[in-house]
Amino acid sequence: MTELTLYHNPRCSKSRGALELLEARGLAPTIVRYLETPPSAAELRALLAKLGLSARQLLRSGEDEYKALNLDDPSLSEEQLIAAMVAHPKLIERPILIAGDKAVVGRPPEKVLEILP
Repeated sequence: MTELTLYHNPRCSKSRGALELLEARGLAPTIVRYLETPPSAAELRALLAKLGLSARQLLRSGEDEYKALNLDDPSLSEEQLIAAMVAHPKLIERPILIAGDKAVVGRPPEKVLEILP
């Protein structure tokens, strides 16, 4: 069985919904409360590679930190955006399910089902 890891924010309804879908199928993913234990820059780069996304695509542009840090500046590099997410994990879109070498952002929550083994 492929190990499942869920980057989870229990205060987010989409994140809770994704976890409920997995548990309803008898799956118990490893939960990473990324706001409490944010990923390192290296972990975030690996996660982006599995997602097939750029750092900008993983940013939550509605967060106050996004505006305060002027992250809409198109001249910011991938590394600068990753550094911002490491320093301010609230900027990371959620939930994210990792299954082996695949990952998906669970928006809507049902998207997590697409990568189940």
